[in-house]
Amino acid sequence: MPRRTATMLASTLILIALLCAGVLMKVPYSEMSPGPTVNTLGKVGGDPVLQISGHKTYKTSGNLNMTTVRVTGADYNMNLVEAVYGWLAHDSVVVPHDTLYPDGKTEQQSTQENAEEFSQSQESAKVAALTELGIPVTSRVVVSTVIKDSPAQGKLHAGDVIKAVDGTAVKQPEDVAKLVTKHKPGENVTFTVIPAKTAAAAEKAGKEPQGSEKITITTAKAAKENRAIVGIQAGTDHTFPFRIDIKLADVGGPSAGLMFSLGIVDKLTPGQLTGGKFIAGTGTIDDQGKVGPIGGINMKLVGARNAGARYFLTPDDNCRAAASDTPSGLTLVKVKTIDDAKKSLEKIRTGDTAALPSCSAG
Repeated sequence: MPRRTATMLASTLILIALLCAGVLMKVPYSEMSPGPTVNTLGKVGGDPVLQISGHKTYKTSGNLNMTTVRVTGADYNMNLVEAVYGWLAHDSVVVPHDTLYPDGKTEQQSTQENAEEFSQSQESAKVAALTELGIPVTSRVVVSTVIKDSPAQGKLHAGDVIKAVDGTAVKQPEDVAKLVTKHKPGENVTFTVIPAKTAAAAEKAGKEPQGSEKITITTAKAAKENRAIVGIQAGTDHTFPFRIDIKLADVGGPSAGLMFSLGIVDKLTPGQLTGGKFIAGTGTIDDQGKVGPIGGINMKLVGARNAGARYFLTPDDNCRAAASDTPSGLTLVKVKTIDDAKKSLEKIRTGDTAALPSCSAG
């Protein structure tokens, strides 16, 4: 066999061996890539994403797209070849596995957490939208979860409305922990609550729940900390004056909050927020309408531009990262609150785009 042919054959065999080794070699990395975008003003599977009943709605146009990021699962082990390909690709990012799934989080745990965050983001989007429009929303502090084998188990239940702790009125979920931790472990704490069943029946009848009960619980010592606990997590429950349903499956996390809230505002007000333009965006939102940062911003920008967006509503805290690698043809618009977003949409709608608050990479 000629030397040249032998050399080429040997090189080919070595390359094949390296590729095989790369496929078999698992590495502790995960991949992020652009996920699908969904128009909150449109339909998915033939059904409107936002369904409002019991209140007048108005015709909308254009796009207010929420954006997503596709990630490899918590239980998926990338091989070396996949990681190298991801590092070289422009439309994906390879990051350490622990960045996406800290503390050894499993696929099931991650899915559950994302579902809970998505549900909470929908509630906050509704509250923020209605508050922005001056429509009253009734809020109350409730027991969100009761920890198994804790002092509260069997005494407090998920959905119980917490009116007071030791006679002090509770207005925010964090008030509960502050009042409980005034005690030492082993001391009694008294909760004034409206049972979940009573509250649910009152809500169904359109009335304020009545009939509180006092529940005394002996506190325990927190693990690794010398503070008192009862073993519950407090949250906020809202009663809306009419029905708002968000129909969207197979999506998780809190980052669609801003776009949901804007979609609700658009449907409940005359005129059209977008002016027929294609606008995408991202950002968490709280009950007060404040927009918070999200992960995977650059992948969301790529997904939005690929879908046809021309403008992207960007949380202030994500602006620097977004501006460092913005897809051609996409204009970043910095937002801090739902009111900021509404004002920017007005500028886009009227063509006053030079006045839009922009993101800077500096």
